[in-house]
Order: sequence, then structure tokens, then C-alpha cells
Amino acid sequence: MLRHLLKLTWQRKTRNLMLSLEILLAFAIVFGIAAFGLRYLQLYRMPIGFDGRDTWSVQLRTDGAEEAIPADVYATLRRGLMELPEVREVGFASYSPYRNANWTTTWKSPVTGAKVRTNIMQASDGVAAALGIPLVRGRWFSSVDEGAAVEPVVLNRRAAAALFPGVDALGRQLTDTEDGATRTRRVVGIVDEFRHKGPLMAPDNFVMTRFAPLARKDRVTTVLLRVAPGTPRAFEARLNERLKLLRNDWTYEIAPLPAKRAAIMKEQLVPLAVVAIVGAFVLAMVAFGLFGVLWQNTTQRIPEIGLRRALGARAADIYRQIVAEQLLLSSLAMVVGLLLLAQLPLTGALGASLDWTVFGAAALVSMATIYLLSLLCSLYPGWRASRLDPVDALHYE
Repeated sequence: MLRHLLKLTWQRKTRNLMLSLEILLAFAIVFGIAAFGLRYLQLYRMPIGFDGRDTWSVQLRTDGAEEAIPADVYATLRRGLMELPEVREVGFASYSPYRNANWTTTWKSPVTGAKVRTNIMQASDGVAAALGIPLVRGRWFSSVDEGAAVEPVVLNRRAAAALFPGVDALGRQLTDTEDGATRTRRVVGIVDEFRHKGPLMAPDNFVMTRFAPLARKDRVTTVLLRVAPGTPRAFEARLNERLKLLRNDWTYEIAPLPAKRAAIMKEQLVPLAVVAIVGAFVLAMVAFGLFGVLWQNTTQRIPEIGLRRALGARAADIYRQIVAEQLLLSSLAMVVGLLLLAQLPLTGALGASLDWTVFGAAALVSMATIYLLSLLCSLYPGWRASRLDPVDALHYE
């Protein structure tokens, strides 16, 4: 049966060429959308590196002043905020999680000498507790680091492996250059992961440096507060009131991290939604075209179908033949598509965005979709062909 279908398909190769190209196009579109969505699902299931469910963010608006904020101002802010009964911990950072922005720098690996690009964030001693960052090894910044000759840093696993390949990064030193000055840092802790843009951010190298206003004239404008579980949104008014008492000449942008997470998730899912809508429209056009071509092909084969019926073929046999031919043609088009698309993970053209796990899952979803589409488009033409009367078919002009 398969050999016969292959022979028939080959004999009509010119007529089937455009149909095969339509199927190949539909397969590529479905594969792209499926790979996009499955990559997002893969990222969503990865650890994000912090909790943040009971954390609030306060963005300090200092009316355009760019000079460093004195260390005693940070101390006053911390003391004043810790007096609120809802607040459990206060930390200061260069930016808040769930912010769609990057601050990157380049480090020189002490092991290989290669330059390694990483995300970087300044964080105070209280940030780990405020965000709920679990450490894999070592420790977080603390008062023991105040005045130390070598500044401490905390790396995520990915940065540790990139900067210190093949060796233990904990306790080792690395250098970076900022404003023409070379600084030496010591790795005091390692976290598993830190994806500050949220669950849909691709894993990346991350380095956290200690925010120490007593040692240097630094400036960070984000306050992170760990609050009691179940703290209502009405806490925002009391928090703003306390901040105004502490520093009335500034304005404050206050938001719970869960709200910021929801906002950035919505923003990051917009491209997927747009691609899915466009893909659905193109797929519908392909389905209409496929249905029309199948109907036309079936009409052109009326004499052939009539001869088969006259020789004793049942209506069900004709039905199965039409459907099987279409599924076979779809299979051949998808094999070509898979051979072409497999070059992407083989060459690493899209990096970790399309690994073999995502490729395999996207291929299965795409094949199932195309088979379903082909089946639905061939059902009516097959039924119409199976209902032909042999006498009428043999007299067809």
C-alpha cells in the first residue's frame, strides 16, 4: 500500500509541488511559534534565584540630583523604615528586580585571561534577606566587609564557571577596571541563579558587588523592603508617609514586586502573542489553500476513481486512499522541513534558545498540528470522492 502511494505521489510530483511547499511553509510557521512558546515554558520552569513574594520596591526620585547620596542618609532611611511594624528587612540596590534593563560590565578571567561579560548589580548587606536570595556556598555581604582591603563579590554559578573554569571560584580574586582604576575583588559567595528580569529572562552571568557608602561615594536609588506576609496594598500609603517624613524633598515610586512581576510578564509575552496571531492567520490561509487544491485534485481524478470503483474498490477504500495520500505528502514535506530546521541546533545559530529539548518538543507539536490540518482538509474531498457513482465517473468528460 505504501509503495503504491509513493508511486502515485511521484507520478504527480509536478502537481504536488505547490501543495508540498504550502505544507512546508505551514510546518515552518508552526515550528517557529511552538519553539518560541516552548522556550518560554522552559525558562518559566527554571529557578529565578530569589523569592520576592513579600518584597516591595521603592524607587527614589531625587529631582535630577546626580551627586552621591551621603552615607548617613541611607542609615536614616534604613532606621526609619525598620520602625514600621510591617517591615522585616531593608536593603539598597542599584535597581529593582523585574525591571527590563541591563547593567553590564566585562571582567578578565584570572584562569584563562578571557574577557567575560556579566550583568552587575550593587547590593547592600540587607538585599539577600529582603529578596530571599538563597546562597549555594559561602556567605552574603555583612558588616565584616566594612573597610576590607579587597572588596567582596557574590557570583551566580554561571558567572563562576565562566570566570573560573575548572576551579573553585569561592575565595578567589578577580580584577576589573572602572574609570581607569583597577580594583581587586574577592568572591565570598555563590548563588544558584539570578534572573532579575523575571521568569522569561534567559540565564546569564551575574555579579553582585557590595554597596558601601561609607567606603566610597556611591549612589543607589532603589530600596527593597521585606514585609510581613499578607501585607495589604494599603501599606503603600503608610510607607509613602514615612518616606516623606524622612526625606520630604524627594518623590517615591512604590510597588510590590509581585505587581512588577505581573507587569513585565505581560510585556514579555506580547511578542509571543503577536507572533501567534500572525501565525494563526497564515495557517488559516494555508488551510483554505490546501483544501482548495485537494478538492481540485480530486475533481481531476474522477475517471481514475471511477475505474477503481468499477474494478470493485469500496467507498471506504477510496476515502482511505485520498486521506492517506495527503498524510504521506505532508510527511514528505515535513521530513524536508526537519532536515532544514535541524541545522539550527546543530550549528548553534540560536544558542540556548533552541536546544535539542526545545527542538524535539517543537517538532512533535508542529507535526501533530500539520497532520491534523491535513486530515481535516482531506476529509471532505475524500468523502466526496468516495460518494462518486462508478457509471457517472466513467462517463466524466
